[in-house]
Amino acid sequence: MLSARFFNAAGEPGESVQLPEELFDGIVHQAALHQTIKAYLANQRQGNAATKTRGMVRGGNRKAWRQKGTGRARQGSIRAPHWRGGGVVFGPSPRSYRQDIPKKVKALARRSAFNQRAINEEITVIASLAMEAPKTKRVAELLGKMGVAGAKRVLVLTDGSQETVYRSVRNIPNVEVMPFAQASAYDVLRARQLVIEASALDAVRSSTEEVAHA
Repeated sequence: MLSARFFNAAGEPGESVQLPEELFDGIVHQAALHQTIKAYLANQRQGNAATKTRGMVRGGNRKAWRQKGTGRARQGSIRAPHWRGGGVVFGPSPRSYRQDIPKKVKALARRSAFNQRAINEEITVIASLAMEAPKTKRVAELLGKMGVAGAKRVLVLTDGSQETVYRSVRNIPNVEVMPFAQASAYDVLRARQLVIEASALDAVRSSTEEVAHA
């Protein structure tokens, strides 16, 4: 069973906690990760690059010169591709790069991403992040006590949407906050350190138990 470091709400270390087997089963499926992240990045593309063909370029309706008698090669239009200012041959046109991934493959990739971070010992569990008002200094001190402040990118996963935590973190460089349930495989792998609220992991255990008893 995989485990992670544990800190209380004040940033004091405690005994390591066991991560829920429902999500952290220790298996990293590389093929599912590759397929899912490749599709995610492809879906971010706008696909609006476009060029004009010779039929779209303004002008060029008349022949450049008469067909015969000039000694020069015949030309149909000055908007032909080999003319300066002419159309483009085989240029890009607007298209969709979207790739659809089955839900089970997405779930497998997400599980694999969390497992990879757990195997690399890049997950830290904190008892609670709840606060009455936004306090950037407090969150920065917590990250420093947990030893993740110097990481290239830190992802803080909260139990549900917490506006105060989001507003506390938004001014800290290389730190991002989002609800645990919304974190995708790309988000998890993009971060170098994960800070997860303990209640979010408890929700994973309880939801699995409800499905099992249903």
